[in-house]
Amino acid sequence: MESRIEQDLIAAFRRSFEREPRLFRAPGRINLIGEHTDYNDGFVMPAALDLSIWAAIAPRSDRRLRIGSLIMDEVVEFDLDDANAQPRGDWTDYVRGVAIFLERAGYELSGADLVLDGNLPIGAGLSASAAFEVAAGFALLTISGCEVDRVELAKICQRAENQFVGVRCGIMDQYISCCAVAGSALLLDCRSLVSRKVAIDPNARLVLCDTMVRHQLASDEYNLRRADCERAVAVLSTRIDGIAALRDVTFAQLMRHADAMPELVFRRARHVVGEIDRTLRAAAALDAGDLKECGRLMYLSHESLRDDYEVSCAELDLMVDIARSLPGVYGARMMGGGFGGCAINLVEASRAEAFAQAMADRYRTATGVTPPILTCAPGPGAGPVGD
Repeated sequence: MESRIEQDLIAAFRRSFEREPRLFRAPGRINLIGEHTDYNDGFVMPAALDLSIWAAIAPRSDRRLRIGSLIMDEVVEFDLDDANAQPRGDWTDYVRGVAIFLERAGYELSGADLVLDGNLPIGAGLSASAAFEVAAGFALLTISGCEVDRVELAKICQRAENQFVGVRCGIMDQYISCCAVAGSALLLDCRSLVSRKVAIDPNARLVLCDTMVRHQLASDEYNLRRADCERAVAVLSTRIDGIAALRDVTFAQLMRHADAMPELVFRRARHVVGEIDRTLRAAAALDAGDLKECGRLMYLSHESLRDDYEVSCAELDLMVDIARSLPGVYGARMMGGGFGGCAINLVEASRAEAFAQAMADRYRTATGVTPPILTCAPGPGAGPVGD
């Protein structure tokens, strides 16, 4: 049975292009732990949401790409053969960039009419940008008669965001949108792109709390953090053999060479090296059914993101402080690139409803804002709808 979003999207496509589309979807993601580790070749532990971006698409006989969005309420047209394609600096870059980089990777795309919509909030740290990219990429490849390799699509979408949009993100968001497994988180090695399922105890719930503070990931702050990590690697690689990324550095090695780098760069590296270790230990804790230990590591992750990486904000800190004070909460932390978005909470299942109500009440009292709160179950990765 089609959802309301799917029905509205099909109707909008028919109005705009007077044809019947095929539908594809790609999910947003949560990340239980492992923040700002993916572009350091580290480990992350994401899962797909049951919130998604949908793409309605039909092929054209020419090489034109017409992109519409019900979210942005506009249609923009491009030529796939434009050799001087430049970003516009808006939402269309996420779709057009993927088309350009698919072609550069050797995929021969047909022109297409494409309309996107979704129920994934923009700027909430749930990877709407990656879902835009993956939904569009999956749809373009399929209607062009190309086979979809999910890991390859994730890599191409990441390259498009890095090189066309200008956000130097890691691979996590695109990978989980492409490759997620319903019912599980994935422990992903961002260097090898090998992942394994990590079961989440059915007696626990993942509860997302949205601060309603919106960030702009293309801002300088995100790219500055990555540059700081690269500065740390440049220093450490002159002192330690075999260092290609912060993933290769132990905590003991980092502490031993702390005086070789500026204090700010050292703190950025301390977050990443510590976070990679916390992620591996959290996966082991979930494997053992130790929700309390996983939660403790989530709190440590938040403190590191707040103090060493400096990507939190007052509203995220407030949410984590509220969570600490409520019964049945194993752990909480900010999630995503930072500077706004959501906090993720690991909560005892029997207390999840009461937690959501108490969080909403206390956050509203403190800020005047009623936060959207979602209790979520890990969903599947991208694919066609209704085929």
